[in-house]
Amino acid sequence: MRYRRSRHNAGARAIDRLAKTLGSKLKFSKLPAEVAETRTDGVRLLLARPSTYMNDSGRALAALLRYYRIDPENLVVIHDDVDLPSGALRVKKGGGSAGHHGIESITDVIGTKDFFRIRVGVGRPVTDELVPPDFLLRPMSKQEAALLEDAESRAANAVLALIHEGLDTTMNRFNASPKAR
Repeated sequence: MRYRRSRHNAGARAIDRLAKTLGSKLKFSKLPAEVAETRTDGVRLLLARPSTYMNDSGRALAALLRYYRIDPENLVVIHDDVDLPSGALRVKKGGGSAGHHGIESITDVIGTKDFFRIRVGVGRPVTDELVPPDFLLRPMSKQEAALLEDAESRAANAVLALIHEGLDTTMNRFNASPKAR
């Protein structure tokens, strides 16, 4: 995959980390996504990475929610966010898309904004010549890649915290800046 190491795939890499933590492996399915069915302390968990383009990820998630009979209020989406400093995390439930086309696709297709989100900060371009879509797909420096690797690991841990500790505790624990931890 050409853009696998780009900023734009921070959410997909976090899902890979979560699968590895839980001893699972994502596999292609008949749905437009790679999936892994697993458990965490007795709680059923479906991990998925849409195989659609990010801007069409709502179609993949809608199919998964229908097929596995998952209520959108139990959906957790991990995605990149240019409005957060590189390496920062923000956990929340609901809200707007802030111009993120993948989130727009999801809310349009599933018909609600009321799902959990784990936003992985990738920063903004430092020059006006580079627009966010191009910036998101450009190679990163080794320093930024290491910062994002840490954020992706924390995002995977935030999913488990959401499941086992709830939203408020997870927000308090993960929404602090990386340096404040």
